[in-house]
Amino acid sequence: MQTTFVLVHSPSVGPSTWAAVAESLERRGHAAVVPDLTGVAAGGGPYWPRVVEAVRAAAPDTPLVLVAHSNAGFFVPLVKEGLGERVVACVFADAHIPPRDGLIKVAEEGFLPFLRNLAGPGGVLPRWTDWWDEEDVVAMLPDPAVRVRVAGEQPRLPLDYYTQPVPVPAGWDDVRCSCLWFGPPYDTVAEQAARRGWPVTRVPGLHLHQLVDPEGVTDALLKLSRKS
Repeated sequence: MQTTFVLVHSPSVGPSTWAAVAESLERRGHAAVVPDLTGVAAGGGPYWPRVVEAVRAAAPDTPLVLVAHSNAGFFVPLVKEGLGERVVACVFADAHIPPRDGLIKVAEEGFLPFLRNLAGPGGVLPRWTDWWDEEDVVAMLPDPAVRVRVAGEQPRLPLDYYTQPVPVPAGWDDVRCSCLWFGPPYDTVAEQAARRGWPVTRVPGLHLHQLVDPEGVTDALLKLSRKS
C-alpha cells in the first residue's frame, strides 16, 4: 500500500506553506495531503484536540509519514496517537521537538513578553508575518505572489494558544523520527535530535524554505522518511 505524506503546517500560518512540497511529492509519484489547521483556535482552548481532529480528517487509511513544520512539531505526539499504527515515520522540518512525555507549551517563557506586547484587544495576536520587520518577511518569501498568499491565509491566534499546556503521551517516538533543519535557531533543535540518535539533514535556508526550494526539501523528506 502506498505511503502518504501528511504535511502539517504550523497553526500560526496556513496550508499553502506546504503546497509546493505536496505538488513536488505528487509529481514524483508519492501521495501527499496538507490538513488545514487555520480554524483550530475557533471556540477557545484547549486547541490541541482540534489539531488532532483536523489531521485525522485529512489523513487517508494508508501508512503515513507525518511531516511537521515549526510549532506544529509540538502536536506530533498527540497526532500520532490519534492516527494509531498507520504512522510509520515522523519528520520534524524546522520544527520544535517535544520531550518524550509530560506537558509542553507552544511558546517558551522567554518569548512570552514579546507576544504579550503584540497582543491586541481580547489577547488576539496579529498575523504571524506581521510580527517581523518587512525586510525579514521578504527574505523568507522573496516571491511577491507567494508572500501575498501566505499572508492572506494566516489566522490571528489568541495569546493563550501559545501558553496553554499540550500533553505529550509517552511512547510517541517509537517509530522512525528524523529532523530536517534550515537554519538558526533550529540548529539547537538539530543538535537535540542528533543526541536522541535521529537522522538529521540540513537544507540551508530561512524558516519557510519549503516555499523557496520545494524540490530540495522534497529530496530531504524522501531521504529522511526511509527506513534505511
